[in-house]
Amino acid sequence: MSSFCFTALIEGFVTGAGLIIAIGAQNAFVLKQGILKNHVFVTVLLCAVIDAFLITLGVGGFGRLLTSSSLLLSLARWGGAAFLLYYGFRSFRAVFKTESLKITQGKDSLPNLKETITTVLALSLLNPHVYLDTVVLVGSIGAQFPSSERPFFALGAIIASFTWFFSMGFGARYLGPLFQKPIAWKILDFIIGCVMWLLALTLVFGMQNMGCTPQ
Repeated sequence: MSSFCFTALIEGFVTGAGLIIAIGAQNAFVLKQGILKNHVFVTVLLCAVIDAFLITLGVGGFGRLLTSSSLLLSLARWGGAAFLLYYGFRSFRAVFKTESLKITQGKDSLPNLKETITTVLALSLLNPHVYLDTVVLVGSIGAQFPSSERPFFALGAIIASFTWFFSMGFGARYLGPLFQKPIAWKILDFIIGCVMWLLALTLVFGMQNMGCTPQ
């Protein structure tokens, strides 16, 4: 049994935090769920568990397989772009629906548990940026460590993911007073829509620049 490697654990944590702490599809949804106090635990737990699974795959060598298949990359690119465009459209449409902007809105107007789980799964598993970060990039960096140290690197990245999602999800509720104002929701929905469409555009036009396409 290999001895504990603190250095690999810390580097994994820093790497994971650097890739996760950015405005993206997952983070935007977690932030909104946290502000609305709507199925927050399920949302953050599912995001973190999916990240942990993908990080494990990446460090275990799946990232190399993913980047070697042009078919898998094409499916991920176009499928992910289509979903992000749709989700961005929904966010832009919400800007003009003032009746859905109150933080005290009825539970019937919020995503129920099934819708929440479905959205998290889609944002996580249909978004190639998630694979790029967790499987390809984390996996590539983790591959630089000796095989005995890779589990500690992966563990560090997983801890970073859990820390970030739980902190953001349950910390977002303190922004509640700010979002009592409809204009704050309009701004948030507009930003989310822009982020989703920007991510979709980078998938369609920027995959080669990100080094995801085999040479």
